[in-house]
Amino acid sequence: MTLADEPGSRPVSARERVHSGMVWDIVRDTVEFAPGVQFQREYMWHTGAVAVLAVDDQDRVLLIRQYRHPVGHTLWEIPAGLLDVNGEAPHVGAARELSEETGHAAAHLQTLVDLRPSPGGSDEVIRVYLATGVTALTEEGEFVRTDEEAEIEVRWVPLAEAVTAVLEGRLTNATTIAGVLALHAQRTLAATGAPVPPLRAADAPWMERPGRD
Repeated sequence: MTLADEPGSRPVSARERVHSGMVWDIVRDTVEFAPGVQFQREYMWHTGAVAVLAVDDQDRVLLIRQYRHPVGHTLWEIPAGLLDVNGEAPHVGAARELSEETGHAAAHLQTLVDLRPSPGGSDEVIRVYLATGVTALTEEGEFVRTDEEAEIEVRWVPLAEAVTAVLEGRLTNATTIAGVLALHAQRTLAATGAPVPPLRAADAPWMERPGRD
């Protein structure tokens, strides 16, 4: 049997939007789980998101440092953003976020890893793209960020250093951890001679969300 998550949402007999937020909403579903078994679940309706792990020819990854108010920390992360532009393909949104947050563009994008970061409380899905052939759009120091992105710091970090920082608990952003360790796993498999699954195309089918699709 193939090891794979399977879609198949249980019937919902009632749904209430209990909070409409600036970015996402909270809904309450009454779930008909099985004959005679019914329960309610509240969870976040999320737009979905994309992120980019950019790698250069020196095997360095491009990280940004920015303040995250809900956790009260300034975190090192890979560039990422919400899927909040109507009609924009996810991989196009990923390229836009890379440009807006770092001032870089990529010649090639591939799907590195898909994840559901908190499936017990949110329907959020995130795709992390591997970006190669990365070049700066402007000369260093010329790229200007505004508003809440004005303090973003950009740094190229050796992949091995990023892996160590993850394992030592110094990097804690979940999407960054997933992307860094996925690339490290791919490189490790290749070094041992084990079969390495090819990365999917940037426009590979998006993750299913049966309760929304």
